[in-house]
Amino acid sequence: MAPARLHRVGAAFIADSATVTARVRLGIDVNIWYGVRIRGDDAPITIGDRTNVQDNAVIHVDPDCPNSIGSDVTIGHSAIVHGVQVGDHALIGMGAICLGGSKIGEGAIVGAGAVVLENMVIPPWSVAVGSPARVVKTLDATERREAAKHHAAGYVEQARRHADGWWDDQVEA
Repeated sequence: MAPARLHRVGAAFIADSATVTARVRLGIDVNIWYGVRIRGDDAPITIGDRTNVQDNAVIHVDPDCPNSIGSDVTIGHSAIVHGVQVGDHALIGMGAICLGGSKIGEGAIVGAGAVVLENMVIPPWSVAVGSPARVVKTLDATERREAAKHHAAGYVEQARRHADGWWDDQVEA
């Protein structure tokens, strides 16, 4: 059994089990993890620098709802981002669902399992949770921006290690 691995594709890292198809533009050091599906078949998808799309997340579009995801963004494990505009430094929590036409502001956090309804706007520097999502907190912009940059840098380093196969001798079969 060969260990799974991320590969350098242009300026990005993409896991060997991820699928990235059609009109997708990836920024520098974007990292697409295991089991991710990104389909830009009906409209373009743009993902900014250092953004990490974690295991089993799905990014898809409708013809009238392209995806634009900013830089230093985290898309959590098993999240669904479908035709959404996501600002820089935002975080979409694990298992969250963001539906077509919604806008996630710069530095906003969508909590794990939250459902952002169609055309809903989550303001910059806010925390939204629940189903349907509702804003429960406002964040300090400077602190949130720095936290997002730090988190993104950690994921870029992790992607480099995975691409280099640093753990290959640790896998037992």
